[in-house]
Amino acid sequence: MYAVIETGGKQYRASVGDKFRVEKLPGETSTEIIFDKILMVAPDEGEAKFGAPYVDGARVTAEIVKQARADKILVFKYKSKKNIRKMHGHRQYFTEVVIKNIEA
Repeated sequence: MYAVIETGGKQYRASVGDKFRVEKLPGETSTEIIFDKILMVAPDEGEAKFGAPYVDGARVTAEIVKQARADKILVFKYKSKKNIRKMHGHRQYFTEVVIKNIEA
C-alpha cells in the first residue's frame, strides 16, 4: 500500500518504512506526526482512491527522525565587463521522517 501526500507545497509517494526529507515541520526528534492532506491511496489489491482534492478519512502517520539543515548551496551572480560579483550561501532547513502507518 502506498499514498501520495502533500506537505510543504510538494508531493511525496509514501509507503510504510520509507524515509525521506520534507520541508521543516515543528516537532522534536522521535515524535509522531500525522499527514492529513492525502491526494491518493493505493492498496496492494483493488482500486486506488483519488481525492478531490484530498481523500476523506485518510491519514499517514510518520515519526520525526532528524531536524537539520541541508548542505550549503552557493549562489554566484556575475556580470561580465562590469566588475560585479555577488556570492550568497543558503542552507535549507528540513525534517527527515519515516512512515509508520497508512490508514485509508
